[in-house]
Amino acid sequence: MFLSNFIIYGLGGVIGKIIPLLMLPIITRLMPDIAYFGLNDIANVVVSFGSALAVFGMYDAMFRMFFEKEEMEYKKSICSSALAFTIATSLIVFLILLCFRGALAELFFSSREYTNLLMVSAMSILIGATNSIVAAPTRINNQRKVYLVTNLIAPLISYSISIPLLLKGWYIIALPLSGVISTFSMELIFWGLNRKWFSFKLINWRYIKQMLRIALPLMPNFLVYWVFNSADRLMLEKILGTEAVGIYAIGGKIGQLSQLIYLAFAGGWQFFAFSTMEDEDQVEMTSNVFEYLGGVAFIAIIFLTMINQWIFKFIFIGDYVEGAIVAPYLFASPLLLMLFQIGSNQLLVIKKTWPNLPILSLGAILNVILNLYLIPLIGVEGAAIATFIGYIVSVCICVAVLTKWKLLCLSRRFALVVLLTVLYLIVWRVWIREEVWMTLLFGGGTMLGIILLFKQDFVKLLKNRKGGAA
Repeated sequence: MFLSNFIIYGLGGVIGKIIPLLMLPIITRLMPDIAYFGLNDIANVVVSFGSALAVFGMYDAMFRMFFEKEEMEYKKSICSSALAFTIATSLIVFLILLCFRGALAELFFSSREYTNLLMVSAMSILIGATNSIVAAPTRINNQRKVYLVTNLIAPLISYSISIPLLLKGWYIIALPLSGVISTFSMELIFWGLNRKWFSFKLINWRYIKQMLRIALPLMPNFLVYWVFNSADRLMLEKILGTEAVGIYAIGGKIGQLSQLIYLAFAGGWQFFAFSTMEDEDQVEMTSNVFEYLGGVAFIAIIFLTMINQWIFKFIFIGDYVEGAIVAPYLFASPLLLMLFQIGSNQLLVIKKTWPNLPILSLGAILNVILNLYLIPLIGVEGAAIATFIGYIVSVCICVAVLTKWKLLCLSRRFALVVLLTVLYLIVWRVWIREEVWMTLLFGGGTMLGIILLFKQDFVKLLKNRKGGAA
């Protein structure tokens, strides 16, 4: 079930991300200054922060409680209650941004002249937060064909609007404004598809309270995620300026190639995890998924280090090429987050989510401390390394806790996979990063070693598939 979902949602992720990636060289050539790209990236920071506050953990709580009972009216009541709560919180966040738009523009963008950019970000939060709930029944009910189609439509709408705006010289708000229009269009589509799951008559405050018991412990986690993803950008802007954020952002865009794996995981994981949480072999099954996706993640990270320089020199020109220095670290971060979420889901299954916060917080605090030291020392690469190390620390602590509580059981083979990957990354960064052929040779050998460690599992999977087909 998980493998088929992983493939389908992986395809959906490819469709959703391949258009932005293909458009990236065009966008960078239409923007005459990389500082504009930095401003757009900071706008994304504002949206991600506001969205975390607006959704308030309700999406995950809704997903968790949906599977509690089989009665259709109960499921509709859960969806309706989650939407009502999210509408209220989204409006509150929007009004706060509206009332303090000048001061917040100066805080985030270092100038009140970007107040309009802040208001576009506020609109994106208002629409995007509610859209996540309206679209949720599509994921909950595993409607994979709908997921594929909508992932194609959204970027097409966005770029059909942003390109003409960029040609007109609207460099600051072209991308954020097109994103708002695209998100609103998708919300209308999902409302048409999923409106049967929502009814204001079925809003139940008792269910809202139950979901809040799950969501409240998760809420600080989302804020910590925001620190992981955004603190480096804000600190770069204050220490080195908007141009540095632009370089960091363009490296992050290529780094988002790993989102293809992460989106495949996210799309297939929640349905799989909650629908199998009562199985007797749930711990063993989750541990296997952790190891397999860990292997996929480490191979992908190594592969990007091998081709990273070529990608940037082929796609970009001018200052944008400098983003190559941060891409491998930012590519690795979503994959480490994926491993953390596999582990932390074990805590959600047993409704004991409080350990997530201290575990994530330790990594986030380390991230900020390292940013303060590494950004002045080695610039944008320092910010990327800080984020990378912060995620590694959080994943390691999470695994240690889950292993002690017997909620995760990893093999010695996986420990060897981790050791091979760490040794490669150290050698690559310190000695061979600029040596193309040495990187290809050493990286290829490391990937082959990891694949051989999983050889028996591949053979077993193929035999099971053939047996099922027979």
